[in-house]
Amino acid sequence: MDDQQQQDDWASNRNNRLPSFTEVLSRRTRPPVDLFMFYLFLQREGAEDILDFWLDVQQHENLCRAYFKDVRKSGRTIKEDWPQYWDYARRRGSIYGTVVGLNPETKRSTASTGELLSEQDRRNLAATDEKAAGRSTSPRLTPGISEHTRVASTSPTNDRPSTPFSLSGRTPTLFNMKRASRAPTVIPRSSAITRQDLIASAERIFFRYLTPAGNTVNSQESHEIYLPPSLRIHSFPLSSSAEPKSQSEMAIMAQIPDMFHGQKEYCFRAMEQDAFPRFLRAKAFGNLTPISALVRLILGLVILWIGLATAFSLVFLDVKPKSKRFFLFVPFTLAILFLVSHQYELDPILVFLGQSETTPFRTLRIKDPYVKKLLLGRAIWVSIVVAVIVTALTLIFWGVPGHRL
Repeated sequence: MDDQQQQDDWASNRNNRLPSFTEVLSRRTRPPVDLFMFYLFLQREGAEDILDFWLDVQQHENLCRAYFKDVRKSGRTIKEDWPQYWDYARRRGSIYGTVVGLNPETKRSTASTGELLSEQDRRNLAATDEKAAGRSTSPRLTPGISEHTRVASTSPTNDRPSTPFSLSGRTPTLFNMKRASRAPTVIPRSSAITRQDLIASAERIFFRYLTPAGNTVNSQESHEIYLPPSLRIHSFPLSSSAEPKSQSEMAIMAQIPDMFHGQKEYCFRAMEQDAFPRFLRAKAFGNLTPISALVRLILGLVILWIGLATAFSLVFLDVKPKSKRFFLFVPFTLAILFLVSHQYELDPILVFLGQSETTPFRTLRIKDPYVKKLLLGRAIWVSIVVAVIVTALTLIFWGVPGHRL
């Protein structure tokens, strides 16, 4: 009963505010402020790699959780099945503490990372943990591993101190790379998850997102993302095609479940502080894509030129009756509507039809109640502005006395 009350309170509160970034990532929002629209927004900026990385790491962590749960369901403890990881988790802490059965007081250290998510946000993200399987990998290369679980508490040397989490203005970075996005591959769980599956998942993430394109066998598989120096992983000494045997390899393998967590939280903060506010401005206060808005600007200028040319012709040719000038409201209305829609990045007609653009000239229905209310208010304002300007132009050219040249 309490859970139902909490859900009702959350739904009621959600209808009176914009969604948080965590709610978008956990797929608890509706169009046009859902994960699909956020992905398209990043794709237009050539910045979808960072979201791909976050989602792939989330899948990797879900795969590790599924492995730990399978072990416990088999009647064995994690300490018996994977003693190296157990020792590593007890010494360094792990995000899987409750899953593997560590003491409740044993928590992952946050001295350098801080609390990046609130408790409510973590519960929201946890709702997606059971929905994912692992990812396929492309095994290659085998160099050494570096420290990777820390997030810099201060800005790195190569970063701009004032905007340590900016997603733009860095080179090279995935946000300057233009490419078509690739859908991730999902491994169906037709059999029990093994530790080799965990290595394969981590290996694919490393070679796809953390390795420069020139260092891979197939450069098309590499979509390197920007990370500060303290979070970069320079090598991956394990291979999914060979089982670790030496003590050093077993020790490195124990880090696989938590390997990308620091990088994942850095990417979360980067998207939350840079891309997500711009996404909300674009989709909660507008319903046009940049290309569509530009097309409206061009059409508006052309139609305005036609309307003004017609209006001056009617005046200087002294066309009778004068009431014919009232028909000027047609080109003036189209022109001003297109120009004001470009200025506000909002088409009031689409809003009144309950539509928002996904890609240029393709729309979907607005389902988020709060966003619908915001857009409806702005659409009414845009309509009033258009009506006032059109009325003023029409009356001016109607009232000017004709004078045949």
